[in-house]
Amino acid sequence: MAGQFEIFTDAESNVRFRLLAADGTVLATSGAFEDKREAANAIMAVRECAGTGLIREVRSNPWTGQRSGRGQGSTAPRRRHLPAV
Repeated sequence: MAGQFEIFTDAESNVRFRLLAADGTVLATSGAFEDKREAANAIMAVRECAGTGLIREVRSNPWTGQRSGRGQGSTAPRRRHLPAV
C-alpha cells in the first residue's frame, strides 16, 4: 500500500496536511492554509515535484540561524545533491 495525504484542522483552526507512510508514520506536515482548497492545491504541487526533486543539504549556524558558506570570502552557496534512497 502506498502512503497517503491527510488533511486536518489544527488547534488554531488552520487547515494543514500531513504525508503518512504506508504504516501510518508521519513523514511530513505542512504549514497552515486558510481552507481545504489551498491545502489540496499544495498537495498537488508536492505530488508533482516530489518524484523529481533533488535533495540538497543546507547547514545553519545554530546560534544565529544563518547559513554557513564555504569560507569567509565565498559568496557561492555550497550545493551537494544526494541520490534518492
